[in-house]
Amino acid sequence: MTIVRVKGVKRYFEPKSGKWYAYHRKTKKRIEAEFGTPEFFVELAALNSASEEKKEKPGTLGALIVSYRRSAGFLSLAGRTRSDYQKVMDHLQKLAGAPLADIGHAWLSRLRDKVFAEKKRKFANYTLTVLSILFEHAIEMEMATVNPVTKVKRVRKGKGDDEANRPWTDEEREAVEASLPDHMRLPIALMMYCGLDPQDALRLPRTAVSDGMIDTKRGKTGVPVWMPMPEPVKAVLAASPKHIAMTLCANSYGKPWTYNGFSTNWHRLKVKMEKAGTIQPGLTLKGLRHTVATILREMGKDPATIANMLGQKTEAMAKHYSRRADMSKNMTETVDAFSAEVNRRRTKVSRKEKQSV
Repeated sequence: MTIVRVKGVKRYFEPKSGKWYAYHRKTKKRIEAEFGTPEFFVELAALNSASEEKKEKPGTLGALIVSYRRSAGFLSLAGRTRSDYQKVMDHLQKLAGAPLADIGHAWLSRLRDKVFAEKKRKFANYTLTVLSILFEHAIEMEMATVNPVTKVKRVRKGKGDDEANRPWTDEEREAVEASLPDHMRLPIALMMYCGLDPQDALRLPRTAVSDGMIDTKRGKTGVPVWMPMPEPVKAVLAASPKHIAMTLCANSYGKPWTYNGFSTNWHRLKVKMEKAGTIQPGLTLKGLRHTVATILREMGKDPATIANMLGQKTEAMAKHYSRRADMSKNMTETVDAFSAEVNRRRTKVSRKEKQSV
């Protein structure tokens, strides 16, 4: 059996329960989440920060972040969402001393523009989203009276920007599948045929697959995902190299994939295929979720069904993912009707010309 060690964590086996338990060494607190899951590492990060956290001056952005991280609102979030919020709060840490009273529209606008220059549009807009949540917490805790973020505009998508995470074409999917090394086939198959997020596919535990079914939950939303394993995934799983990792997928060393490790391998393959002309620029792993939603919508599946398969809390995101299929169908019908009308008018004009002769 492979023993995985994590710095700052003590693990021991309890014979009576037959289970492994993990404790944070500095705080001596037990980590409730299952070892190795996204929730585990979020809980570990929070305990590490709590043990090293310095006293923030009251009335500052730093004190607000500390307060929010201890709130039920933050702790009740899904592990992936907490992790995403934490990345923004870590980025804001250099501004921890800023008094909340000084944070207004102009201050936030300058911050937005600076983050946009450093980390592009998506992170700049997400920073405003997290700051808005922080100020809502500040109002609740009587640390502030207004939320200044509500009047600050998000960075708009540029006219020349490519569509983010566009769906893959059928030809691109087949070309990529034919070019994948053995250790990358299963993660891609889980993304391509099950619509799993890249991180969820890589971290899917062996225990999530039983009797031909996948029983898991989406890391970002915590929404349960339950489905029969698609035949293409079954075939890839049967042919995958054997390993003893706790996760269903493993790298070429037989160890669990890290997201950065898989992304690096994918980027190398993508660049090679783009140069060869077998795929077009703009393919992303996240785009495979859009691909699944688009195909399902083209098949006539309703947004609720698509949301269930993708582990979405609402139908809104399912509609967003599948909008290209809806637009394609609508435009096909519109163009066909337009062409028929043009032909009708052309025929009408031709008849008038013949009659005049």
